[in-house]
Amino acid sequence: MTAVFDTAPITVHRGEDELPFIDIGEGGTLQLLQVDLATGVWVIRNKFQPGYLVQTHKHTGTVHAFTQSGSWHYAETPDQVSTAGSFLYEPAGSVHTLTVPAENTEVTDVWFVIHGANLNLDPEGNVEMVIDAHTILPFYRAVCADQFAMPDPPVYVINP
Repeated sequence: MTAVFDTAPITVHRGEDELPFIDIGEGGTLQLLQVDLATGVWVIRNKFQPGYLVQTHKHTGTVHAFTQSGSWHYAETPDQVSTAGSFLYEPAGSVHTLTVPAENTEVTDVWFVIHGANLNLDPEGNVEMVIDAHTILPFYRAVCADQFAMPDPPVYVINP
């Protein structure tokens, strides 16, 4: 039995305060928790102020979301409101506009596991920006360096 314990991998822990929430503008912040550069999976946590709007985007892979506080929905499906404790699955190819109601009385806090890329779209559906595991990591590091004088935050990077 000892051999099983001796060869078991060690867990990785990050406290909330170890990874900064960077300001992404207009009432939104982002915390990058993990990236897997081989599989393209990235894990983020966002905090959105009431009235926040995320640009319309398309997912190339699946997304799992868990809401910790507040509420939000997609402009395209306003009857499907995510509130504290809600889980949401987004299939690959889904297109939507994340909307935080202006009437919210608290910050909306959501955790996302994203497989593949977010393709930010203009009103005509043209791709304006691609965000994936390979682009979010250097972006997060650069903004952490600028906003917190922390050029190498301890993001858990798999397959660097």
